[in-house]
This record gives sequence, structure tokens and C-alpha cells, in this order.
Amino acid sequence: MHVHSHGADERTSKILRVSLLVTAAYIGLLVVAGVRSHSLALLSEAGHNLTDFVALLLSLVAVYFHSRPPSPTHTYGYHRAGVLAALVNAGALVAISFFIFYEAVLRIQHPQPVQAGTMMLVAAAGVVMNGAIAFMLYRTHRDVNVRSALLHEIGDTVSTAAVIVGGWAILATGQLWIDSALSFGIGALILWSSFGIMRETLNILLEGTPRGMKLARVAAAIQEIEGVNDVHDLHVWSIGSETSALSCHISIADIPMSASERILRDVKERLHADFRIDHTTIQFEHAVCEVAHGCVIPVGEVQDHTR
Repeated sequence: MHVHSHGADERTSKILRVSLLVTAAYIGLLVVAGVRSHSLALLSEAGHNLTDFVALLLSLVAVYFHSRPPSPTHTYGYHRAGVLAALVNAGALVAISFFIFYEAVLRIQHPQPVQAGTMMLVAAAGVVMNGAIAFMLYRTHRDVNVRSALLHEIGDTVSTAAVIVGGWAILATGQLWIDSALSFGIGALILWSSFGIMRETLNILLEGTPRGMKLARVAAAIQEIEGVNDVHDLHVWSIGSETSALSCHISIADIPMSASERILRDVKERLHADFRIDHTTIQFEHAVCEVAHGCVIPVGEVQDHTR
């Protein structure tokens, strides 16, 4: 079962294409304004928005791959294309943030006059643009890849708003170090957002338990179903950011296959309703496993597999 519909992917693609065009235009404006006004904060924002452009581009590519159906060589489809895109994007953000720190230190050592009025006007345009893009992304279907792009836009909205305040402070006090301080703040914001995305994407790629899911709760929910005596050898992992898979062994009474079908149906319905898990491999048995983990089953055991 796919959690993404074709219509949702089309809508997301359209929003990402529009966002790419607007972001590219704003990057050009930031570079020109940053050079003319000697503002490192604006140039830092240009770097920040460049990573946003890459994030949006990777998101667009990932949405395309994500919408492709499974194949004999990729039986789960391409759910992890977006996860890989988000990881690459987060790595680029880390590199950009350290470059901004380096430039800010140089600017503190060698201050330059800044045209604060230009800073404020360009930053105001950025608040409107980034806020609009963030709002559009918020209304789309959000997997980890789109969420990474959304986080970037929210971060840009906050950082460009800070540039407006910084420009006003420079006009009021004449203190040029404020421009470098803003750059440090923008770099820290980039670093913070990138680490969160990297942690989530690495957990998915390493097939960790899905974010926010407790294995004990899953086991308890299965054991509550009538006819289930025990559940063990339980594994839950992420195929993509919003697609999880489960495999387990369930001990039941020695009953006919037709009777076990009801238990299987109830287990699958509970997993879908409570945990949004639809990819399952469930093995029934009516004897105690010889090995707790890896479960070696005596020959002749009743088994039922579903995916």
C-alpha cells in the first residue's frame, strides 16, 4: 500500500517547481544586494537560500522517483529516494554553515561599512517569499524530504526577519559587528536544522525503529487481540519516511487455518489503525520456539505469511 496518491504527488511537484523559480530569482537579488551593500548577512542568506534551492530541487526529483511503482528489482518502490535526497541536503547545509562561521570571523577582524537600508528592504522581500513557500509546503503531503525543505524555508523566514532587525540596529547604533553577529546566528540556525534531518534520515537508512514508535506498544497491541498467545521475534523498520514494515512470530492455539485467518485479519487491522503499518510478514506457530531470537521452529509448524 502506498501512502502517497498520484494527485498529492502532482500537487507537490507543482508547488516545488514554482518555489524553485522564485527562490532562484531571490538568490540573484541577495547576491547583487549583498555585494552592493557590503552585507555579509545578505550574502549568508544567499548561501542559505542556495541550499534551499538544492533542497527543493532534490525534493522535486525525489517526488518523481517516489511516485514510480514497485518493480521486480525494487519491490518496495523508491521510497528511500527522498530520504537520500534529504541526507545529501543536510550534509550540504552543514558545510555551508561552517563556511558562514569562517566568513563572519574574518568580517569581525576586518569590519566593512554596511548599507543597512538595503539590507532591510531585501530581507523584507525574503520574509514574504520564504513565508509563502513555507505555507505552500506545509499544506502538501510531508515526508522527511519535503519536511527538510519546509524546515529550510521556515529557517529562512526567521533568519531574514532577523536581518531586518539587524539592519535597523545598525542604522540606530552604527555598530558594524551586528552584521557578523547575524551571520553567526544564521549559521547556527542552519546547523541546528540540518542535524535533525540527518538524525532522522540515518535512522531510516539504518532500518531503525520508526520515529515516535515504541516496540513495546506494538507488541502489547498485538497481544491484546483474541487468539494471540504470544508475540516475539518482532521487528519494525522504516522503508521510507512515512512507510513502515513489520515482521514477527505469533503464537496461537493449534487451530484450523480457516480459524487463524480471523486472527491474522485482526492483527493487520490493528497494526494499520494504531501504527499505520501495512507491509507485514507474520508467521503463526503453536509451539514454543527452540530459540528466542531467530526462532527455530520444529518441522511441521503451521505458518502463514502475508506481505
